[in-house]
Amino acid sequence: MNPFRFSMALAAAITISTVTATATAADDTPTIRFGTPTWPGVTVKTEIAAQLIETMGYDVEQTNASPAFAYNALKSDDLDIFFGGWMPTQKDMADPLIDEGSVKVMATNISDAVMGIAVPEYVHEAGVDTEADLAEFRDRFDGKIYGIEAGSGFNESISMAISNDRHGLGDWEMVPSSTSGMLSQVGRSIDRDEWIVFLGWEPHWMNVAYDIHYLEAVGDREIADTRSDVLTVANPRMVEQERHIARFLEQYTVSKDDQSEWVLEYSYNDRASEEVAAEWIGANLNTVAKWLDGVETSDGGSAIEAVRAAYAD
Repeated sequence: MNPFRFSMALAAAITISTVTATATAADDTPTIRFGTPTWPGVTVKTEIAAQLIETMGYDVEQTNASPAFAYNALKSDDLDIFFGGWMPTQKDMADPLIDEGSVKVMATNISDAVMGIAVPEYVHEAGVDTEADLAEFRDRFDGKIYGIEAGSGFNESISMAISNDRHGLGDWEMVPSSTSGMLSQVGRSIDRDEWIVFLGWEPHWMNVAYDIHYLEAVGDREIADTRSDVLTVANPRMVEQERHIARFLEQYTVSKDDQSEWVLEYSYNDRASEEVAAEWIGANLNTVAKWLDGVETSDGGSAIEAVRAAYAD
């Protein structure tokens, strides 16, 4: 990586702090405040945005924030941007604030995120295409579906399907585990060409590291299938005051493949989010140019030209 670009990445590292009121530096540079949940994909997504906005001439600040905390802080003018508006999961939390104008939806930054029942691709090629196909191959799967942490909603969906003998799964077992434990089991099974069925989701590094297939849900009898969108939610006061940041936020949409790659580097390969973000920006300036189309720096210059100068090889 270009040494200058790497130094930019280090300079862009944000010290996580408690939320404060809108800050203004001594030189009157506005500070843009991000709420960052402890989710790998949103962590890197936020870091990329923070580095771009800092290169545009703004100060930036990141704060650890659960969704509930972030929405309330956006409403109270203590945060400016939250990239983790997972819908429909957060619908009851977000919709009242959106309807009253306390927060503003800027974009759907990830479309059609997936969580569902998955198998290795070689299992799919052997004839397992839908959830209804599982029972035919019970012995190959040892009658087990691997889930995540006990008490999660999707574990409960799997258990309910078994309890109701849905798709002939009444004598199967749902095996709860930690997310890392489940994925370790998936990795071992794939290394040995063994059959396994498990709870998967995208974006995530599993979709890059493993060749997997999501089983089609059958009618209204799906086991655990959901499609979600992830929203960019902002402080309406910041949006009104900083129109070029608002334009960037409206254009900042991410592919599931890109976010899965970010999670692979940050979470699976254990690299710093600042380094992952800086390297990705420098290698994907054409995509960044689309995000920054028509966007200006704080002093009226071209935002993409400022980024190219900072990150290009």
